[in-house]
Amino acid sequence: MAAASLRKGNARLPPEVNRAIFVRNLPFNISSEEMYDIFGKYGAIRQIRLGNGKDTRGTAYVVYEDIYDAKNAVDHLSGFNVANRYLIVLYSQPNKMGKKMDIRKKEEEITKLQEKYGISSKSSP
Repeated sequence: MAAASLRKGNARLPPEVNRAIFVRNLPFNISSEEMYDIFGKYGAIRQIRLGNGKDTRGTAYVVYEDIYDAKNAVDHLSGFNVANRYLIVLYSQPNKMGKKMDIRKKEEEITKLQEKYGISSKSSP
């Protein structure tokens, strides 16, 4: 297996490599069993979380037992066709997601303060 050869070579993995991967562009009606069939080929899976909310449909998090299995899945499944949809498979990076949320929160606070004090966000020349 390719993962075993990576371990033996003592290869260094990039810092973004993670056991948890984020999958986008999934068919809305995909089942957990189908997800295990697709992603289980690349290693032991600890958990799969399918998005079921209005804004999270078509996404999932897949957590592997081993980091090399997750790398193998990302390498092989990115662009994989499932029900005429090409998967987007990325490493989960919660730190970056948190930063995006913080920026949105700050922008909302600034907008509220601008409205409260009657300041226009557009600068006039």
